[in-house]
Amino acid sequence: MDYKDYYAVLGVPRTASQKEIKKAFRKLAREHHPDTKGGDAAAELRFKEVNEANAVLSDPDKRALYDRLGADWQSYARAGAGAPAGAGARAGGAGNPFGGYAGFGGAPAGNVRYEFHTTGDAGEFSDFFNAFFAGESEPLSTPGRGRRATGGATFEDILAGMGLGADGGPAGNRPRATTATARPRPASAEATADITLEEAYHGTSRLVEVEGKRLEVTIPRGADTGSRIRLTGKAPGGGDLYVVVRQRPDRVFTRRGADLERELPLTLEEALLGADVKVRTPKGRVVLTIPAGTQPGRTFRLTGQGMPRFRADGYGDLYVKARVNLPTHLSDAARDAAARLFELVDQPDPRTSES
Repeated sequence: MDYKDYYAVLGVPRTASQKEIKKAFRKLAREHHPDTKGGDAAAELRFKEVNEANAVLSDPDKRALYDRLGADWQSYARAGAGAPAGAGARAGGAGNPFGGYAGFGGAPAGNVRYEFHTTGDAGEFSDFFNAFFAGESEPLSTPGRGRRATGGATFEDILAGMGLGADGGPAGNRPRATTATARPRPASAEATADITLEEAYHGTSRLVEVEGKRLEVTIPRGADTGSRIRLTGKAPGGGDLYVVVRQRPDRVFTRRGADLERELPLTLEEALLGADVKVRTPKGRVVLTIPAGTQPGRTFRLTGQGMPRFRADGYGDLYVKARVNLPTHLSDAARDAAARLFELVDQPDPRTSES
């Protein structure tokens, strides 16, 4: 019988990769599938040839043997057939050129065999295939038998990868097996919780009401306006409930994330002569040293005296801005004393830079 050039059948070079072989096989199988050709006998024969070529070239062991023996396969086959019984003609060894490859001439191996439905009895692979591979071929399946390939993929899986339907026809033209529909995700809900800065610093809890149902939510320390706390499965219908935090303004502190800002009122004496001043922070009171000659608006940074970071380690900083309060309603004696002071103080005109 004549040698079959499987590379020519698939239209690929002998150096083709498995990816290239797979791509060529899928293209030709779609093109020549009998169900798309309306019973064309030539198309069915071509379809069988394509399947046979793919069955060899897509299997590394079969392909290696095929490449090794090539057109001289009959000489090797006769040598193997003439080996003495028990000398390895079926079990491998020098007398059997097929023995070194799993699935040829020995126990069946776990090779993947691609199977397809056809319009009629597809028959078996060619005599060349059977002779070359020592009878290890397996017939193509006939309609309605759709067996599972030994490699784990069903025949329907393989057809789907080729763009064909479960019956071998073009996908979308015939009914397809229905699959389980993904269960819709329950709708989520949202509620708002108002807290003070002090509660944000230490953490707190709130009762929120959603469609008549009251739930207690723990608000972690460091929560800020816009922080979201999720209660899994607590929304009506089983969805997640998101509690959005809203921090009310504080009369002393202005918040910037984890940092805080505040003003510190100073007397003229404290600003002019310097002093140790107690400053309230969220943690408690600390002593801040005010240098002599502190100008209004000067800002002092107190490291780590800000807010705890939301769901993270550490604290922000507190920025203290000096605000000097000048004395009012001076008595005549106080006014005279102030005048004498300013006669002694050499203070340049602060507006000279504007002229």
